Amino acid sequence: MISHRIGFSILTLAACQFSACYLSGAEGNDPSPDAPPGRAMLDDYLARETKRLSSRTEGILKNTDDWAKTSADLRRQLFEMLGLQPLPARSDLKAEVTGISTRDGVIVEKVVFQSKPGLYVTANFYRPEEQSGPLPTILYLCGHGREELKGMSVGNKVHYQHHGAWFAKNGYTCLMVDTLQLGEIEGIHHGTNKYDRWWWNTRGYTPAGVEAWNGIRALDYLESRPEVDASRFGVTGRSGGGAYSWYVAALDERIKVAAPVAGITSMQNHIVDGCIEGHCDCMFMVNTYRWDFPLLASLVAPRPLLIGNTDKDRIFPLDGVLDVYTKTRQVYESLGALDHIGLAVVEGPHADTQPLRVPVFAWFDRFLKGAEAKAELADAEAPALFTQQELKVLESIPENERNTFIDEYFVSRVPRTLKVAATAEDWGAQAASIRERLRFRTFRAWPTTDEPLDATTTFRGDADGIRLEAGSFSTQAGVGLPWWLARPDGTNLADLELVVVNVLDEEGWKNFSATFGSQFPEAFSGIAFAKGNEDSFRSERDMHASQKWGMLYLPPRGIGPTAWSVDEKDATHIRRRFALLGQTIDEMRIWDIRRGIALLRGMPGGENVPCWLQASGPLAGDALYAALYTPGVARLDLHNLSARHEDGPELLNVLRFADLPQIATMVGAGSRLRIYTDKPEDWKYLEDSAKLLGWPEEQVQLRGGM
Repeated sequence: MISHRIGFSILTLAACQFSACYLSGAEGNDPSPDAPPGRAMLDDYLARETKRLSSRTEGILKNTDDWAKTSADLRRQLFEMLGLQPLPARSDLKAEVTGISTRDGVIVEKVVFQSKPGLYVTANFYRPEEQSGPLPTILYLCGHGREELKGMSVGNKVHYQHHGAWFAKNGYTCLMVDTLQLGEIEGIHHGTNKYDRWWWNTRGYTPAGVEAWNGIRALDYLESRPEVDASRFGVTGRSGGGAYSWYVAALDERIKVAAPVAGITSMQNHIVDGCIEGHCDCMFMVNTYRWDFPLLASLVAPRPLLIGNTDKDRIFPLDGVLDVYTKTRQVYESLGALDHIGLAVVEGPHADTQPLRVPVFAWFDRFLKGAEAKAELADAEAPALFTQQELKVLESIPENERNTFIDEYFVSRVPRTLKVAATAEDWGAQAASIRERLRFRTFRAWPTTDEPLDATTTFRGDADGIRLEAGSFSTQAGVGLPWWLARPDGTNLADLELVVVNVLDEEGWKNFSATFGSQFPEAFSGIAFAKGNEDSFRSERDMHASQKWGMLYLPPRGIGPTAWSVDEKDATHIRRRFALLGQTIDEMRIWDIRRGIALLRGMPGGENVPCWLQASGPLAGDALYAALYTPGVARLDLHNLSARHEDGPELLNVLRFADLPQIATMVGAGSRLRIYTDKPEDWKYLEDSAKLLGWPEEQVQLRGGM
């Protein structure tokens, strides 16, 4: 047992000040001296990945020869990306009408149902006071419009009530559905945006899935109403409600006509132009299959679809809306349904404007009423008829509500207490399944082939018995990272007993630069570093004097020399951009580590030297996954690694099929593991699995945290 970390990155160093040398441009602007050093590289990367997704989407949409099969495959993917695969059980809705009001020829009912047990949906059902038979029906999905009564939410359905009134006055029934956030029982839409719930991505959860499911169950409810013609369903909504309209129309073919307003734009707008920063998480699927948004729009084809937007909408810019429309229009044209797609653009900002409502109403009249449609709808505006109290559904919050913590159970996950496999054969099958799922549902964004490393050596020097080399290498096109290799002076890689690949987090980078910067300033050309830490350098020198070990230091993308943000809010939206592109920063850092090991193997004498990996915190999890997909890692020293994936690393969907103790067991089959932790009990699954598999005692060791 050792009581200190191996080499520099494990030493406990005094805190040191660090200031990056800013080298590149800020996002969306010309290069600025105030931008962090890696920002230009990040911006180029995000633009390149966005273009890759858009090009792939175009390729899919150009091939509509078997659109029935293609759309069925895409719909299955969308169900999965919304956390609806497998589809939840259609449990008893337990629908209730809690009150009825009538005014100006319109009846409104206060409706509540449970789309899943404990997941309450509050809504208002509008219908004409005089009705002779079933009518075409609109599912209206509300956007974000807070309405409160005595400090309590009465639901955004109150804010949008004039739409329901218009439909009822013009020969429709209309169900206006509250959203999870801003509904009468307020859930959360801003998990990653505001509340650091990055485990939403790890769980494969998005509130867009809840909104889509509530919309689907709302159609189930409407089918039970005698006033409703279930063969003539339409869906609309604006802003967030526009987005949910897309999801419900794409997933549920009971929707015959769709007219989403201000609810969709291109990936280019969201990622490169920054529109994602104006949206909460409810707008987006977990983009496992790496779609651009025309794929979502195309799933309505060939059913009638009107896309509505204003021309000065800052969060749904017109160029992106036109991009979605143009690409979707090509699908309609190829299916011989060009008359079933329309575009309504009017002047104005992101607002619920009267000129934009008129073409939406006309679209429904045209396709849901046909010959019965009105010739003129200029008087389409309807006033808000009812008070907040008349539209508020619940007198009190039900004790069994799950709305406020729906994110914890909406998507199924592996058990929190893992059960060890019954036999080694059972474990082998389970491990193979996990590996396959990881590759296709978590790591899809990895390059499919190894691109050239383009490794360079820019510095080589000696000091106090240490030889330090420095250089750079490419982990994928446009992503260049630095490396440093320390070893005893006078030795070659082939002479070493082992090389430890130290994966540096931000604190590790500060310590490393403070340790070596003053002794080897030319190895940090163009990079600012803190005042030298003499005690740390002496420890490093003594280690190299006594051991024939090499130390390869790798700060992955976004850390140290390639840091891309110094602002917490900016860092949040960078992280959200990665997720919307169907990847995470941790996923791509795992790729960086794998490429770093390939760098070592490509150095003269490095092909056969034993390789160890060392990292701390979430990057320890990244190192663990890198070893899973990189053969030949002899040992891993992992510090402060949580046994709960909720604590990091952040990887899309992984908790649907595995947690970190299972990954550690898979890695432990081929690499020795040293896990430094203050909670050894959290790793009981790993220890019990090791016994089941008959591993020697030295294969897995839990040591005290440092």
